[in-house]
Amino acid sequence: MMKVWNWLAAITLTLVATSPMAAQEEKEGNHTICSSVQMKTIETIKAQLPSDSDLNLLERGVKHAATLWNAEDGDCNVFQQFCIDNFAKDGTARKQLFERLSRTYEILLGHYNLIDVKLKEPLHLSGDPVQDIDLIVGSYDVSSHFSDDMYATKLAFVTALNFPPYSLAEKTAKGKKWSRLEWAYARLGDLFAARVPASLKMEVSKTLTEADAYIADYNICMDQLRNEAGEELFPTGMKLITHWGLRDEIKSNYAIADKGLEKQRMIYEVMKRIVNQDIPAVVINNSEVTWQPISNKVYQAGNELTNPSREEDIRYSHLLKAMQQHQKLDQYYPQMPTQLHRAFEGTMELLQSDVVKLFDRLLSSPQVKEVAGFISKRLGRPLEPHDIWYNGFKGRGSIPEAELDAITKAKYPNAEAVWKDLSRILVNLGWDEAKAKKIVSQIVVDPSRGAGHAWGATMRGEQAHLRTRITPEGMDFKGYNIAIHEFGHNVEQVLTLEDVDYYMLSGVPNTAFTEAVAFLFQKRDIEMLGLSNPSPENEYWEALDAFWGTMEIMGVSLVDIAVWEWFYQHPDATPAQLREAVLTEARRVWNTYFADILGGKDEPLLAIYSHMIDNPLYLPNYPIGHLISFQIEEAVKDKNIANELTRMLTYGRIIPQQWMEHAVGEPISIDPLLRKTTVALEKLAK
Repeated sequence: MMKVWNWLAAITLTLVATSPMAAQEEKEGNHTICSSVQMKTIETIKAQLPSDSDLNLLERGVKHAATLWNAEDGDCNVFQQFCIDNFAKDGTARKQLFERLSRTYEILLGHYNLIDVKLKEPLHLSGDPVQDIDLIVGSYDVSSHFSDDMYATKLAFVTALNFPPYSLAEKTAKGKKWSRLEWAYARLGDLFAARVPASLKMEVSKTLTEADAYIADYNICMDQLRNEAGEELFPTGMKLITHWGLRDEIKSNYAIADKGLEKQRMIYEVMKRIVNQDIPAVVINNSEVTWQPISNKVYQAGNELTNPSREEDIRYSHLLKAMQQHQKLDQYYPQMPTQLHRAFEGTMELLQSDVVKLFDRLLSSPQVKEVAGFISKRLGRPLEPHDIWYNGFKGRGSIPEAELDAITKAKYPNAEAVWKDLSRILVNLGWDEAKAKKIVSQIVVDPSRGAGHAWGATMRGEQAHLRTRITPEGMDFKGYNIAIHEFGHNVEQVLTLEDVDYYMLSGVPNTAFTEAVAFLFQKRDIEMLGLSNPSPENEYWEALDAFWGTMEIMGVSLVDIAVWEWFYQHPDATPAQLREAVLTEARRVWNTYFADILGGKDEPLLAIYSHMIDNPLYLPNYPIGHLISFQIEEAVKDKNIANELTRMLTYGRIIPQQWMEHAVGEPISIDPLLRKTTVALEKLAK
């Protein structure tokens, strides 16, 4: 699970790069500044430039600024004089301007981020119940007027004129020859590639905040579940968030012989009730009633409730509203006219078609059936749909959850205890003590209301936040596992902000890369507790675990993508119609890739992921992150992990494929994982 908050990424997510020349053609005849004025402006400035000046940059800058200029910014004469006065006439002047603008944006974005962290604390941190006022305050987007303010002060135009954006195709073709400074120039250009009204950005923020609050406070009281015989299977006080807590409980029960399978099957029924939206509304976050998920009967004080109301379509209402709000952004991105384009080409900087091909290749590979057969033999039974979350490859698979809970609760009774142990963890991973303490000094641990997330700083010297769920009895193993994942995010956030050479290159290419680092940490969670038992076979078990987890989340991601494609074909859909579309796509993907190995034709299980609801089109980042993580893992094997991660991460926010070439010597690929999976099956079958 893990939502990653990074403000510079959030700003550029809304202001993703388009091709300035193409955008110019799209708006020709429509915008305030006509072609003749643009050409006159270019010729006037050209006459003032040194003979060796980059005239292409001049032309790009003037034409791009013209696409952003509105009537309220001034007439053609004002535009022309502005460009003449503000175009950096040589390389020295341009570099000085870049430094001033970088400082300005770091101050602005850094403080916006800090305000947002504070305002959302009642929503994100454990404590008193969420009040209506908390939702109102939390949905306020302090940066919503950033763009408008920058245009009003003309800072946006200064930036756009001197640092015009480049398309993904241009970055791919030219980026390998760019210097670090040229890459920083290009990233500065990404800030003002489109002009989106503040009111619309505020609407988007409010919608996502509401969806996030819905997910963060959606819990199932497990001790109130009953099987059809009326038996209670789960311990008193167990309360699990959907979907992460439910999924992790399925995983933990592979290590339980007594009723472990029955518990998994019950959770699976709960999940289906949630996605089908026939879950009784009264059982959500309610410890006063008991519920039989299979028959869907609800009891209060021993008496069955008659026809309890279902949750209606609240889940899909949140998703639909998010889709509708993002669709409103389409008109401002003529070269990326859908959220799908912006999520892939703009934010991920990978083509959707390339990502889908990667997913299809792995899901269609013979290794899927081979690994499924291997799992079936280990379990001694045919696989069932919930086995998509099989967890028996890891060392913890043989350790009962209760034992792990006892260890983590004793070790981490509160957030302070978690923070105090972070330096030790980094030293164990290979950082020297001084650097470990330096990194940890930039991190704060907070008890989370939801399952947990990592929220990075956006200004050097500020702290990143690690949020994880801590019960009154201490942190259970699920919370610990999430905390280690989030800690990986935090380490990335600190290194890529504090140690990268240019502020505009801070961060990683896209969120898949920070997920990759988090996965590297998370897979070592048992080791960090001092429970690992290294053996020559460990790397093979880890390969199978990586393969199975990647396969699972690829299927979920394909559902997410397909649902958005459906929405663009049915923009006037109702929540009920969207619900049916989500379930239809979940069943289709299941039947295509999973039914033959996990059974259960027409299973809707892939629709359960919460990020589909509260973080639109984020899910494809996870499988890409798994692939990147595996490739990095192979590259750092037998090397100092800390040194290698530092080398890779301080390369900064370059486009993904160039970053990977630098990090591991090859682009993002499924082939290393497929090869290692085949070898693992051969070795472990002996």
